[in-house]
Amino acid sequence: MTSGLIKVNLNWTSPQAAAQRAAGEARGLFGRIRASMRSAAARKVDLDLGCMIRCTDGPKTVVQALGNAFGAVDRFPYVALDADDRTGSRETGENLVINLDHQAEFQKLLLFIYIYEGSGDFRGLDAVVTLTSDRGDRFRVVLDECPPQAHACTIALIKRQKGELVIGREVRWFTPADGPGIQDVISRAYRLGMKWTPGRK
Repeated sequence: MTSGLIKVNLNWTSPQAAAQRAAGEARGLFGRIRASMRSAAARKVDLDLGCMIRCTDGPKTVVQALGNAFGAVDRFPYVALDADDRTGSRETGENLVINLDHQAEFQKLLLFIYIYEGSGDFRGLDAVVTLTSDRGDRFRVVLDECPPQAHACTIALIKRQKGELVIGREVRWFTPADGPGIQDVISRAYRLGMKWTPGRK
């Protein structure tokens, strides 16, 4: 793979967004009241899509909503996230693009998703990650199929082999038992050598 784009989409529905839709669809005064009560009680859930990047000449960085590290497609790091969907109500979800026209810059890229807040695991969130490339690579990861307490998942690892970038499907789950600081845990598991500090949105 030497050029083109890799596109990654995350789409999901939080209990809060589902309840808000129900409130909008409810008919009659009492139906709207009941739906509004469910909406108020539904918990807020926030999932985040990200990409850890290790470059051929040494620099390491990450593209993710946390820290407003949204990246850019036409300049370093040539990886960009379009938005931070904090409720699961955004119709197009979150979308990340990798510009392989600059693939010589990349040694390794790791696509991952984690629960920022609001849920113990991915079950019941209807979360799906879809990866497509201009070359025809395509796969989906249904996150509802996670094990209990899974609060992060690596989706794909893109690494250099014999001078060319190769996409590999991962689907490796992480739970609180793996250690605190999910980005740090994932970085160590894949030997990316990144150092993390706590952050908030």
